[in-house]
Amino acid sequence: MDSLWRDGSRASQIYFISGGHKPVNLHQWGPGVRDVYALHYIIRGQGTLETGGQHFRLGAGESFIIFPQKEIYYYPDPVDPWEYVWMEFNGRDAGRVVELTQLTVQHPVLPAAPETLEPRFHLAWNAGASPSEVLRADARLQLLLSYYMEYYPGDQQEEPKDYVWLARKYIEQNYWKPSLTVTEIVQAVNLERSYLFRKFKGATGESVSAYIASCRIRRACELLKTSGLPVQSVAYSVGYHDPLYFSRVFKKATSHTPSAYMMLHQKRAEPGMEEQALR
Repeated sequence: MDSLWRDGSRASQIYFISGGHKPVNLHQWGPGVRDVYALHYIIRGQGTLETGGQHFRLGAGESFIIFPQKEIYYYPDPVDPWEYVWMEFNGRDAGRVVELTQLTVQHPVLPAAPETLEPRFHLAWNAGASPSEVLRADARLQLLLSYYMEYYPGDQQEEPKDYVWLARKYIEQNYWKPSLTVTEIVQAVNLERSYLFRKFKGATGESVSAYIASCRIRRACELLKTSGLPVQSVAYSVGYHDPLYFSRVFKKATSHTPSAYMMLHQKRAEPGMEEQALR
């Protein structure tokens, strides 16, 4: 199997490693350190986690996490030993995702969630060796973590929104739609219209409508230079279903018709043209 799917360099930057179910018994682990994040959910019974000089007594419905390279020791209650499920994960973005929850190195435990989270752990355990199975396991891990983010939101989730960035991102993802309007962008960003306009103009130097047009023209220039598509297809690809109107808008922005712009860059790309220009 391709190494992309076997190690931390694979496409997903937060990835499932392993998981399982520990039935009621007297198993304990540590003191020691691990190389990965390991999230545990207690189904029933009780136990104790020791880390960072603290003791945490845990019971049914509660969760705890092991952080990489942090010494821990956990063990069941001798009278009422716990049963739990667990999932190990890692990746470049793993720490950032955990930071979006209330789990911290200083307080690695969480109270019971509004619903049982046990079934969410089971979903990823059937990961096999094929790329499709590994990808599904990663997706199910992220689904599980999304519930922890929802039920136990960390302070970082309350940071102020960058509305200009959100508006630009929305435009750059939807510029190809001829129906894209300023009203749609205002609704997507969920900000008062005139306030967004002032912030957007101040940050970019352009109005929202001008930014839509410039985004379309930039993309049209790229396609005319590199794609080999006819002008009509380029126009359609950047949100103009009327090629004549597109040509007028393009010429106003670049001083060239789309056809002339395409020919100009084709000539520059011809073999020997660069050498001739240097003579």
